Amino acid sequence: MGELSKATNVTKRTIDYYTNLGLLAAERSPSNYRLYNESAIDRLLFIEECKQKQLSLTDIKKELIDRYAEEIDVQEIRAKIQDIEQEVSTLINQMGRDQEVVKKHIDSTRLIQSMQLLMLLLTKT
Repeated sequence: MGELSKATNVTKRTIDYYTNLGLLAAERSPSNYRLYNESAIDRLLFIEECKQKQLSLTDIKKELIDRYAEEIDVQEIRAKIQDIEQEVSTLINQMGRDQEVVKKHIDSTRLIQSMQLLMLLLTKT
């Protein structure tokens, strides 16, 4: 986040706010830090341009979806997969050695998450 802030001259707090609103997508590092790819600079500069034009955050989000639809979908899916992997890891640690219970729970979680991702993608088209 610090590098993105320096590259765009936008405060970390603003970047965090945009990320929480879904205007920017970030992946998570193993230590749970937000990681932004190189296209985040373009998106952040685009957001700042839209703000200069007095667009609302809702309108900016629509503009971003139109402009970066495929990229946002992929990043959201990657972030969701990372969340699922972390959840599964936590569950395995909590449940110990009872692998059959873990397997059933993992299968249920994956099914639910897959359905949620599918619904997310369908609502964006």
